This record gives sequence, C-alpha cells and structure tokens, in this order.
Amino acid sequence: MSRRRQPYDGVALVAPVSVPYQRYSIETAHWWIARALRGSLQAAGLRPTDLDGLSLASFTLFPDTAVGITQHLGLTPRWLDHLPMGGAAGIIALRRAARAVQAGDADIVACVAGDTNRIDSFRQLLSSFSRFAMDASYPYGFGGPNANFALLTDRYMQEYGATRADFGRICVAQRQNALRNPGAVMKKPLTLDQYLDARPIADPIALFDCVMPCAGAEAFLVMTVDEAIRRDLPYATIAGTIERHNAHADDPIQLRGGWTLDIDELYQMADCGPDDIDLLQTYDDYPVISMMQIEDLGFCAKGEAPQFVRDHDLTVTGNFPHNTSGGQLSGGQAGAAGGFIGLVEAIRQVTGQAGPTQVADARLAMVSGFGMINYDRGLCTGAAILKGEGA
Repeated sequence: MSRRRQPYDGVALVAPVSVPYQRYSIETAHWWIARALRGSLQAAGLRPTDLDGLSLASFTLFPDTAVGITQHLGLTPRWLDHLPMGGAAGIIALRRAARAVQAGDADIVACVAGDTNRIDSFRQLLSSFSRFAMDASYPYGFGGPNANFALLTDRYMQEYGATRADFGRICVAQRQNALRNPGAVMKKPLTLDQYLDARPIADPIALFDCVMPCAGAEAFLVMTVDEAIRRDLPYATIAGTIERHNAHADDPIQLRGGWTLDIDELYQMADCGPDDIDLLQTYDDYPVISMMQIEDLGFCAKGEAPQFVRDHDLTVTGNFPHNTSGGQLSGGQAGAAGGFIGLVEAIRQVTGQAGPTQVADARLAMVSGFGMINYDRGLCTGAAILKGEGA
C-alpha cells in the first residue's frame, strides 16, 4: 500500500524558454543546452552563480553527462540530476526539482533538455539506444520506432474502430497551432486530404504521422513561490503530478499507459477533474499515442478517443486546445527536448506568456509525458497539472 503523495506547495515554475528548432545543426548538444540555460537565466534576471541545482536531459551529450556540463558551463551546483528518460524527462525533472527545492537541497534549479541533430545523428542514436535495440532489433534492419508504432496503430484501429482520418485530425490541428509558433520547424499548412495522401512509411503510418528529428532545447527554472514573488516573476505552481514505469508489462501490445494507475490520485491532489482543464499537452511522437493519453488521462473512456477528436476542435482557439505550440508532430522533436516541449509551453500558457499560441483565460493545464521505447513499448509515463496565479 503506497503512502499518499505529499503536495508540492510553495514551489514555483518560472522563465520558460524554447530555443528555436533547426532541422540539422553542426553545433554540439552542449551548445544547444547552454543557449536554453542562458535564455532562462536571462528571463529571470539571474546570473549563473545564482543557480545551485541542475537537471539535464539529452541523448546526444555523449560522452558527457550532466556532471560534465557543469565544467563546460562553469556551474557549481549543490544538487544535480541526469535524466535518460526521453519523452517523460520533463515531468520527472519537474517532480525531482520541486522536491529538492521543498527540502532545501537547492534554492534555484534549472531544468534543461536539448539535443543536436547532425546528418547521421538519428541512425547513431537508434543503433545504441538500448541493449534491446543492440541485440534484438537494429542488427536485423529494424529502423527505429516507426515499425513499433505501426503495429500499435494498426491494433488500435482494429480494436476501437479508429480511422486514418481520426489520426489526421490531430496532425492537422497541431499544424494549425504550429503556424502560430515562430519557433516551429513546420511552416506550411496541412490539410486532411494532404495527410491522407501522404506517402506511406510503415503501414498504416504515413509521413505526417511521424515526428521530425531536429535540433533544439527547452528550459525552465524551479524555485520557491516566495523567491518568484520577490523577483517579480510570473510563475506557475504544481497542483499535482504522477510518474510510473514499466506499467502493464503483461499487455501483449501497449494500448494503455501507466497514467491509468495513478490518474485518480492526480485529480485528487489537484482538486479538479478533466472538465476543469483549460488545455492539454500530450507527448505526441505519433498521433495514436496522443489518443491513448486522451483516454488514459480521463477525458474519455478507453476506445472513445477517435470519436472525441471528431467532436472537438484541438486548435488554440478551439473547445479542447491540445499541443498548442504544434507539439512534436509540427514543432519538431529535438531529442530529449521532446519531453519538455509540452511542459515549457504549459508554463507559458498558465502564466500568460504564450504570445501567438496563447489560449484565452488559460489557468489550469495538464501535461503528460511518455518515453523510452525500449523494445516494444514505452516504459516511462508521467503527468502534471499546472496552475496559474488566478486558478
């Protein structure tokens, strides 16, 4: 029997920063991470010496880890974390940094994720992603997650009656959102007909179902609410957050995630329900995963997400704003920063700093993370509900 989670009272999230993504880059991951960190510190009016905690996520930082970055950037933190958890890294960074600030282990923690993308970066990442990848998939010509998600998407379609047009509605809406975001990689409008006519990648997945690997970085700072007020910084607070790993391991194929084990507790912590959420940011390396999250986070029952996306407008100005910056499908997937993109956008939203992607009267945002496709499923899940000052 697990003990009840303690609240995250007194913790503030400030200075959300996204470094505009690029399709390819000759710079190192270190360079991208440094840009994001500098941007976040400047937004908060801080110097590097004011920082005493660092949480870092990156796939292309090798041979360095977070501790190597401290020397590269001249930092001297008393609290340090390195998170190899992909699409769940943002939520997990948030949780750990918040607890460190609550405990007094650090006063100001920078949570940063970033990756570069050279011409051969993606192949190198796939070839050594995990022991499963090295032993059981890559040597046999398996080219990464496309085949995994093709199988999952096909099973989901058979099980719940989803159509390619249903997945397309997610992709088209996110492209509309991305056109508002000056930092997004995708700059051209996308229609549902274009989505349906796209070249196949791994049946039933086609071109616009797949994220675009790119280079970029995301960052935000965690401090006490008192410190944020003293510095006159707009801030978000954590109403609740959950994390789970290797959930439902006996399921023959992954049609649900670890959120299902903890979602009731998340809403209890936040003292709200799905109808109270003003916007949702899901991890979206493929649209079927966003559908799975819409269900598992309680916005509809299992198998009902296809009808849900038919009935709702997922754009910034719609009745269910979703992945308002364009998400990864149209904003781009900058490696481990893919686990931060929705979280950083959610902080912007509830603090009224989202600019052209701002949802009107956004006060309560849900963010979910999903990551580490080790072999046949994602192992890491997390979610958080963030509040603005008026919530």
